[in-house]
Amino acid sequence: MEIIERKENTLLGRVEITFTLNHSNAPTPSLSKMIEMAMKLEPGSKKDLIYIKNVNTRFGMARTNGLVLIYESEEYANLEPDYIKLRHEIPEESSSEVSEGGDE
Repeated sequence: MEIIERKENTLLGRVEITFTLNHSNAPTPSLSKMIEMAMKLEPGSKKDLIYIKNVNTRFGMARTNGLVLIYESEEYANLEPDYIKLRHEIPEESSSEVSEGGDE
């Protein structure tokens, strides 16, 4: 992951990073992998306070552009819309329940 622009937005309590990611011979990385890469860009950042937006992969090119928002605290992170928060929720590992056949 290569940083194109890094901007500190003190009013909103976040760091905004515009990035380019080259992924030759591989599919576009998942959201969780991009969050892990963003954690390496900003040491000390928390996984729960990182949001990836505006991800764009051009057809036929192994290059992805996007925007990472890294918040200072949960209070500032609450500024993100609910639908963005739902996208970034870590899925809970549910136990595999085998459903028994019902009475017919």
